[in-house]
Amino acid sequence: MTGHVDTAGDLERLLGEALRATATGARWRSVADGTWCHVTPLSATTPEQGWKLHLSATVASAPAVLTQALGVLLAEDSAFKFARSREKVSVLNSRSTPRGSSGKFLTVYPRDEAAAVRLAQELHRATDGLAGPQILSDRAYAPGSVVHYRYGAFVARRRLSDEGLLVPYIKDPDGNPVEDRRTGQYLPPSWAVCPFPVTPAAPAATPAADRPAASAAPDERAAADPAAAARAAGPLTLGGRFTVREAIRHTNKGGVYRGTDLRTGDPVVIKEARPHVEADADGRDVQAWLRAEAHALERLDGLGLAPAPLALFEHGRHLFLAEEEVPGGTLRTWVSERFRRSGADRYRADALAVVEQLVDLVAAAHAQGCVLRDLTPGNVMVRPDGSLCLIDLELTVLDEASAPPTRLGTPGFSAPERLVDAPVAPTADYYSVGATACFVLVGRVPILLDDEPAGRPVEQRLAAWLAACAPRLGLADGLVAMILGLMRDEPAARWDLTRARTALRTLTAAPPVRHTPGGRRPAAPPAPEGEQDPVAGIVDHLVATMAPGEGGRLWPVSTTAGETAPCTVQQGAAGVLAVLTRYFELTGDPRLPEVIATAGHWIARHTDPGQARPGLHFGERGTAWALYDAGRAVEDRRLTDHALALALAPQAATPSHDITHGTAGSGLAALHLWNRTGDARFMELAVAAADELAAAAEPEPTGVSWAAPAEAVSRLAGKRYLGFAHGVAGIGTFLLSTALAARRSDLLDLAVDAGEHLMANAVLIGEAAHWPAQAANEPTTPYWCHGSAGIGAFLVRLYQATGDDRFGDLAHRATRAVAEYASRAPLTQCHGLAGNGDFLLDMAAATGDDAHRALAEELARLLLTQRARRHGHLVFPNEYGDVSTSWSDGSAGILAFLLRLRHTSPRLWTVPPPVRDHHPTDPRVARTALHPVATT
Repeated sequence: MTGHVDTAGDLERLLGEALRATATGARWRSVADGTWCHVTPLSATTPEQGWKLHLSATVASAPAVLTQALGVLLAEDSAFKFARSREKVSVLNSRSTPRGSSGKFLTVYPRDEAAAVRLAQELHRATDGLAGPQILSDRAYAPGSVVHYRYGAFVARRRLSDEGLLVPYIKDPDGNPVEDRRTGQYLPPSWAVCPFPVTPAAPAATPAADRPAASAAPDERAAADPAAAARAAGPLTLGGRFTVREAIRHTNKGGVYRGTDLRTGDPVVIKEARPHVEADADGRDVQAWLRAEAHALERLDGLGLAPAPLALFEHGRHLFLAEEEVPGGTLRTWVSERFRRSGADRYRADALAVVEQLVDLVAAAHAQGCVLRDLTPGNVMVRPDGSLCLIDLELTVLDEASAPPTRLGTPGFSAPERLVDAPVAPTADYYSVGATACFVLVGRVPILLDDEPAGRPVEQRLAAWLAACAPRLGLADGLVAMILGLMRDEPAARWDLTRARTALRTLTAAPPVRHTPGGRRPAAPPAPEGEQDPVAGIVDHLVATMAPGEGGRLWPVSTTAGETAPCTVQQGAAGVLAVLTRYFELTGDPRLPEVIATAGHWIARHTDPGQARPGLHFGERGTAWALYDAGRAVEDRRLTDHALALALAPQAATPSHDITHGTAGSGLAALHLWNRTGDARFMELAVAAADELAAAAEPEPTGVSWAAPAEAVSRLAGKRYLGFAHGVAGIGTFLLSTALAARRSDLLDLAVDAGEHLMANAVLIGEAAHWPAQAANEPTTPYWCHGSAGIGAFLVRLYQATGDDRFGDLAHRATRAVAEYASRAPLTQCHGLAGNGDFLLDMAAATGDDAHRALAEELARLLLTQRARRHGHLVFPNEYGDVSTSWSDGSAGILAFLLRLRHTSPRLWTVPPPVRDHHPTDPRVARTALHPVATT
């Protein structure tokens, strides 16, 4: 960002000065963490919830806002906290900050409502005239005030939601927990009566940001037109010329809307910029970026390179830019949809033509004096005729000599020097062209985490990844050289666009490489000479990062997509423990018994048999599975006893049927424990779960399915998923395993009907079998959660049980989908190469076909090119670019796949495959030949 300065702790120092300068300084205690400075009075207690105050500030105004606020707060006795540096203020005001938490520079926790009202008034007077962004989750105390308020929790209290995620909560007057939702909308609980004077021009209680898209409008509609706010569903006219039809998206910087030009009747796009968002020390914010975009569009007007600009205007203190709506979709969407619909071979020629256009498009913009600075697949439109058009030019510079640098950009697509305040130069655009071309030709740009300490050059690691992708994609050497040339680390060494254009026009894509097993391959890809063994490197990382104190987590995980309970399989300690247990069983590593015992007892201390939740990945039966196996491995009776108590405890009732949250997952865990113990109680639990699912099954013309009931996990309610995590494939897998173990032909019939439904909903693209998340939808990506890898894992088991070649053939076609998407996939179990690789190993074990194992090894090599070295350990990025240790999206799931590739072993979280004495081709014959699963 412009004017960036390392200001660590600079605002915290202002507090110290204020405390020393006041006679009341001895009454306060302050504690700082990474982001906040917490200040509490020694003589008063803080309520658990109530009306809290938030003050916003910009990087420039933060010292003044804090100084003025301290003059009020240190004379009172209410606790407060503030961002300890201007650098943290910058992050809070970033355009990428979630709308529910943005702008909250200083938070006050008043001791009662009277204090809240008094402090709000005094803080408003003290800070009147100072700058700060509107806080979208709150109501402003007065128009333009930096003081805001909302009702919410004062102390950190969290509970598990129906989705199995930890969410903050408050209590209603009867003591019932209610989620403390933090969104871009002011929505106090119905029973919390507002004690503050509400001014007529204050933002409305239902801002457009969170209304349905069809009626959404800019955030401060009420501030400019209170009557229009009362008619929330009515159309809004902006700039006296443009009506808003719907919202395309909302971010912290403002919305993007579709509308109509009342003068011409033409469709338009209207972009909004809120004041003070992403403001830097020089006062430049997203409104300045929007003005820059307007200037860029004017420069390119009439050339067909970008939308035509229509008007730049203010409305309710927000800045708006209306421009021509370009028909079509983004290049990001084009890549996904064209590949999915056309298959790999047809896509190759289309992609090469698009890359040629892309190079010409950027060269034409450069010829007009425009340096783009933020070229990504999301900032290029593909028109219906296939031509390309630049959009979202807010970072575009017309005079590179005088333009300030900025750290704003898109990691992976912005040149590395761009993100550290390098001067403006077209060489940064060359890098972005290379990254975007890589995305088009290969399907993604890899996330290459920094080595710590710094090690291999990024371009060397990128070259290794491309070398692993190129043979299957049929990328000619010249295309790989072009991508690497454009994306060189050193700006002066990068190819320019003329050289890239010449290379493209003389290249022809190589024919696709058909992989056939040429003899027996090594059990796992060997580490390059001098490189650390990857399995050992991951294990070292898991051992070193275990923190068995009484903190909230045993291993560090990513919480970008939400946080689960600390002991679950999905994201908690049980998932990591299970993989380390398997590693110890396979290798006998002498370090592991102590690690396993320590982790097991930590889990035991943090799980209560009286509070058992259903499901395998989010529930206590999955945790019991991991804990029991760990106790057996290290011969610890206390762990196995606790695991059995946890597994046999009554579970909370659930309307969910699936593997992750519901009945099928609980039943599968019970079946595993029956296999392990021979305890008939676990068979009873498994059969009861299967009977419950049989009763809930709904006949379909093509088989059978299960709908998530309305009262189930909210985001799943009413949906009929096909995949493994939440749908037919996972439920069918459990029913099949129980049918064979309990010798129940009716359950086998039901599993076969589930397979028939999946057969009927397969989408064949070339030789590959894909599935939609729900019947009649577009096919989804071929991962474990919803797609081909998870569904194929069920179908191959069904093939083993019945001998029906239709199921086996479709499972084989699912491996084609996995192969085609290899370069596009993240690395993890739930959505990525590790889960897909485990499916391929299932296929190899079921069929004896070495081609499946060879493909699994190919996926492993591709995965390992994206590792990073961190102080002697190996870490991997999840799909958000975070480092995590968890089963679903982290190192534990990756380790499980690599272990299984090296040491042939059963797949985790499955029961042994069905055992048959013969291989009937008629499923009706197979249903009479049930064999129990062997007890181990």
